[in-house]
Amino acid sequence: MKFLAITLIAHRPDPVTGVLKSTHERFREVLDNAQLAEELGFDGFGVGERHERPFISSSPTVVLSHVAALTRRIRLFTAVTTLSLLDPVRAYEDYATLDHLSGGRLDLVIGKGNGTAQRELFHVTPEDQWDRNAESYEVFRQLWRQDKVTAKTRFRPELTDAEVWPRPYQQPVRVWHGSATSKESVDLAARYGDPLFSANVTHPIEPYAELIDHYRERWEHYGHDPARIAVGAGSAGLHVARTSQEALDAYRPVFESNLAFQREHGLPEWSEEDRELVQDRLDTRFVGSPGRVADQLEQLRDATGADELLVTTITHDHTARVRSYELLAEEWGRR
Repeated sequence: MKFLAITLIAHRPDPVTGVLKSTHERFREVLDNAQLAEELGFDGFGVGERHERPFISSSPTVVLSHVAALTRRIRLFTAVTTLSLLDPVRAYEDYATLDHLSGGRLDLVIGKGNGTAQRELFHVTPEDQWDRNAESYEVFRQLWRQDKVTAKTRFRPELTDAEVWPRPYQQPVRVWHGSATSKESVDLAARYGDPLFSANVTHPIEPYAELIDHYRERWEHYGHDPARIAVGAGSAGLHVARTSQEALDAYRPVFESNLAFQREHGLPEWSEEDRELVQDRLDTRFVGSPGRVADQLEQLRDATGADELLVTTITHDHTARVRSYELLAEEWGRR
């Protein structure tokens, strides 16, 4: 089992102290976390891509390039690259360059992205976002594999014997398809024989396990070897402390702050089920003692058949975030 640590680089006031760190300091924390993940033996470190508040992860290639310069072993993931918003030619150029600078340590996780604000920023509609995602990936995939590409496209100028540089380091790069709820993403991954990351955000494990079962079914439908399938699963948020009660007490203000932020900024609010007391949400939020969280991650692995687990901390406190990773690595090392 492989572990990945990711961040969407949320930049908001601390829910307990109300202090907002500077943008510069928040980026420095991300770099520190990446180095720590490598020191603790994590297999990968991922940076998301968001183009709306409260995130400052709008340029993951730049952040990951800096991480590449500070590390030597750990693989670098995107979580996710929002191809529905991007020109696939420009995305290819950035990621092929990053792949060289990192010595071939890049893994891409692609997805359509979400959020009304970033869709409006890039003039993408709910109706065309799936078609954009599929078209961008098809062009991106060809660019990575072929020296010259011809492609008829709807959402960008067509390509005729196009040469795009630099040529990539990895032949080819591994591209995962990220999906929280979408069968469209699952089908696209299965069609091309690509691995799947199921990103559990707020829900119990069962719907995600069903989505992965659908992926396995479509994989075989497209004639791929079942032995080659690869699946990753994401946690719904991670906070580890010495005891479960200590972790719960630290998580409660984060939970309440998230609800207040959604209301204040007119974002879709969680369902009534998601508003249940934090104590009742410990089955979907990985909050607790090292033993409890490790048990939950094993349950996630067993339910999904995942080869790789992706975890992200939910605390705003840098010291607590570091401690969460340390405690989890120590506990997992004993198993």
